[in-house]
Amino acid sequence: MIKMAETTKWPVRNKSFYLRMKFLHNNTRHSKNHQDRSFCYRYFKWILWFSISFYFFSYFLITQNKPIITSLSRTTFSRTQASRAVVEESPLSYLQRFEEDSGMKVYVYDLPAEYNSDWLSNERCGSHLFASEVAIHRALMKSPARTFDPWEADFFFVPVYVSCNFSKVNGFPAIGHARALMASAVEHVSSHLPFWNRSGGADHVFVASHDFGSCFHTMEDAAVAEGVPEFMRNSIVLQTFGVEGKHPCQEVENVVIPPYVSPESVRTTLEKSPVTGRRDIFAFFRGKMEVHPKNISGRFYSKRVRTAILRKYGSDRRFYLRRHRFAGYQSEIVRSTFCLCPLGWAPWSPRLVESVALGCVPVIIADGIRLPFPSAVPWPEISLTVAESDVDNLGKILAHVAATNLTAIQKNLWDPEVRKALLYHDRIIEGDATWQILVSLKGKFGRSHKRSRVSVQ
Repeated sequence: MIKMAETTKWPVRNKSFYLRMKFLHNNTRHSKNHQDRSFCYRYFKWILWFSISFYFFSYFLITQNKPIITSLSRTTFSRTQASRAVVEESPLSYLQRFEEDSGMKVYVYDLPAEYNSDWLSNERCGSHLFASEVAIHRALMKSPARTFDPWEADFFFVPVYVSCNFSKVNGFPAIGHARALMASAVEHVSSHLPFWNRSGGADHVFVASHDFGSCFHTMEDAAVAEGVPEFMRNSIVLQTFGVEGKHPCQEVENVVIPPYVSPESVRTTLEKSPVTGRRDIFAFFRGKMEVHPKNISGRFYSKRVRTAILRKYGSDRRFYLRRHRFAGYQSEIVRSTFCLCPLGWAPWSPRLVESVALGCVPVIIADGIRLPFPSAVPWPEISLTVAESDVDNLGKILAHVAATNLTAIQKNLWDPEVRKALLYHDRIIEGDATWQILVSLKGKFGRSHKRSRVSVQ
């Protein structure tokens, strides 16, 4: 019995020993697996850290060695939608190109509201043909060229809206107050900051977007009699008026700019009627055409040119001539082959911009006119010029062009870069009208007090 008891107990001790050994063995294997997984995890983290570090290091090298654009005047880029008047590109790419360029800085004076923003209570202020003064201000406020530090500025922009005082009688802009308002603005900036006085205003920029520009008169004889205000004659004026040769209203450093035409209205028109669409009107003009051109003031409107056109071609079926206003007249322009752009009181006209933007060949009838941005807009290749004295032959001239080189003219005219150069936007687009103004100012660095100091040093 004793032996049997011993025999019975032994297997129990042996089983206990076996279980303990098995547990120990399993625990050891688990520990080994844990170590393996820990090693793999550390290895993966090291690989991930190395990859991320290599990516940022490579990005740094690429961005620090990207090619530099050396000319602000490079304005031609390929576009895929030729029928659109406005083609906006990535703000980031634009800003990068601009910042890599000339380093031009423009300080925009923060004038009291009475000089600018108060006038915007009338919605027409920002949309009528003289509204380039508003459009340029808005664009510069958001421009990468703007600086908030006047000490580093090349130019100083003085934002005064003088064309928004609309007559209650006829609705036209009344600018009798313009000289006094401009003089008051100059007094303000010269008494609050030192920059006007140090250069005598040579690096200060104004806009004069009405008939005879910086003369601030709607009638040429009165404009010539008074000339450019004395306090502005040393400054730079962006003005719609410009003629070849000497003229009292351009006896100031000036840049000829286009009148304002809404880019939104152009875009809407072209979305309905593409620039390459059917043009069933041969020659078009809608606007003021006096049957008796001598008005109550004794002056002859348009130097009788519009009256001559009406008398000669009023019954010619090829000519679509209308004397009364029509809100949708851009839809007529986009249907026309030739658009007549005769002078009014002044040589320039918003029809120049509208015709180009909507793909109608502008027929310029204004002797000696200077046109905006000739380095960006190839005017001889996209338009016709007819002498004021040659209006009687206008029909023959247009017929000859239609039979010979019209296709070549239209091909040049329908380049979207050409149209874009004449349109303003709230935010500058490379190649647009405000961009072209900056290109022009770049050519006037010699007037910059900051640049002249650097060159002397």
